[in-house]
Amino acid sequence: MSRNAAVTEEKILDLAEKMIRDNGYNGFSFREIASGIGVKSSSVHYYFPAKSDLGVKVANRYSERFMDALGDPADAPKTAEAVLNKVHGLFVSALQKDGQMCLCGVLAAETPGLPADVAMEAKAFFDRVTKWLVVSLRRTDWGKSRPEDDLQAQALSTLALLEGGMMVARVQGRPDLLASMKPQLAD
Repeated sequence: MSRNAAVTEEKILDLAEKMIRDNGYNGFSFREIASGIGVKSSSVHYYFPAKSDLGVKVANRYSERFMDALGDPADAPKTAEAVLNKVHGLFVSALQKDGQMCLCGVLAAETPGLPADVAMEAKAFFDRVTKWLVVSLRRTDWGKSRPEDDLQAQALSTLALLEGGMMVARVQGRPDLLASMKPQLAD
């Protein structure tokens, strides 16, 4: 792929991500993307023959960036509280930076109306973050002796709080609210 082609593909992905995070998967068209980056609609179809191809690529790229920001669980913070704070911080930073929802949270809310491959990619995000949390928590004093089910429940409740917190903060027009919604460790 030439440098110009790679740049065009990145522009398509960037704008599609913004539009999905703002308006949902069904809140954009190839024509709007083409207009937004100054190319013909056929150019968008060249890179992504179907909207689902674009949705999968956007969700996968988002997941990769999020996992890169989390890092290797072996390098995760040493306390359970700090592990939860790291994930919380990423969600807070994303919402405060651009006022947008978690891309895969938006897609998860739309799962019944999504193409199967896009829904699977959104699910993969939650599976990967849950796994990171479980592995990271297991390495802490809090998590060492806990059963797998407890670690899984803690990971899922943390994600539920953060995704739901993003929605509440967004609908209230107060991105700062999410900062005060800190995940708590189960007893």
